[in-house]
Amino acid sequence: MRREHKCRNVAFVMMIAVLVAGLSGCGAANDRQSDIKVPATNAPTGDKQTTPTNAPTGDNQTTPTNTPAVTNAPTDTPGATSTPTPTVAPTPTEEPELGKLVVIDAGHQRKGNNEKEPDGPGSTTLKAKVSSGTKGHFTGIAEYELNLIVAKKLETILRERGYRVIMVRDTHDVDLSNSERAEIANKAGADVFIRIHANAHDNSDVHGAETLCQTKNNPYNADLYAKSRRLSETVLNALCAECGCKKRSVVETDTMSGINWCRVPVTIVEMGFMTNETEDRLMATEEYRNKLAKGIADGIDAYFAD
Repeated sequence: MRREHKCRNVAFVMMIAVLVAGLSGCGAANDRQSDIKVPATNAPTGDKQTTPTNAPTGDNQTTPTNTPAVTNAPTDTPGATSTPTPTVAPTPTEEPELGKLVVIDAGHQRKGNNEKEPDGPGSTTLKAKVSSGTKGHFTGIAEYELNLIVAKKLETILRERGYRVIMVRDTHDVDLSNSERAEIANKAGADVFIRIHANAHDNSDVHGAETLCQTKNNPYNADLYAKSRRLSETVLNALCAECGCKKRSVVETDTMSGINWCRVPVTIVEMGFMTNETEDRLMATEEYRNKLAKGIADGIDAYFAD
C-alpha cells in the first residue's frame, strides 16, 4: 500500500511538471507573436491607402506634420519657399522751381561798433563797422527797432508770395559790421539784397522816402550798377505808391560800406525821416508799417517781373 501511494505521488509530480512546461511554452510563443506587426484595428478599410485625417488636402504632397516648415525665410536665402514681391519704382516727380532768394538786412543794432573797417574791398578808407542808428525825435523809437519790425513784416509777405528769405538779423543783440552783412548776402547767392533803414535830417521839415545804390563808376562793383539802380527804382516807386508818401529820389553813392562790399544787386531803403514829426508818428503805427512792408515787397515783385 505504501509503495502504491508513493507511485501516485510521483505520477502527480510528473503531471505538475508537464503542466508547468506547457505554460512556459505558451509564454514564449506569445513573446514571438508580439514581434509581428499587426494592422491597427482602427485603420480604414479599402484597397487604397487614405490620407490621415489631420493632413491638409490638395494636389501637392504635404509636409509631414512632425517636420517643422520654414516660415520666415529671408527672400535672398537660397531655397526659400516664398517669392520676393517685386519693388515698384516710384514715379519721378518734377522738382518745383525754387523761389527767388531775398536777403533782408534790418539796418543797425542795439549797440554800435566804432571799430574801423575798409569801406570797400582793398580800400584804405576806413569807416565805423556799424552804428546804432538814429531814433524818433517825437516817438523816441530807436531806428534799429523800427527797421527790424518792418523787416520781419517784409519777410512774412515775401514768403507768402513764394520767395526764399534770409534775415541778416532777427534780434537786436548782434555785432555785425556792414561788410559782414554784405558778405551774408554774397555767400547766400542772393538774387537781391534789401537793406531796411530810416532817415534823419537837421531840418525837421524834410520828409519822404528814398533809396540808395552805387554809381556806375563804383570802384568795387560797378558791374552791378544797372541791376541795383533798377531795383532801387522799382522799390521806391512801389513803396511811395502804397504809402502815399513823398518820393524823393534814387541816391547814387560810393560811400556806403554795405553797398561797396556787395556782389549781388542791392538797395538801401530809407523809409522816411524820423526827424519829421508826421513821418515819425506814422512809422510808429502798425498800419503804416504794414504799408511800408507791402510797398517794398511790391517793388521786389516789379523788379523780377521786368
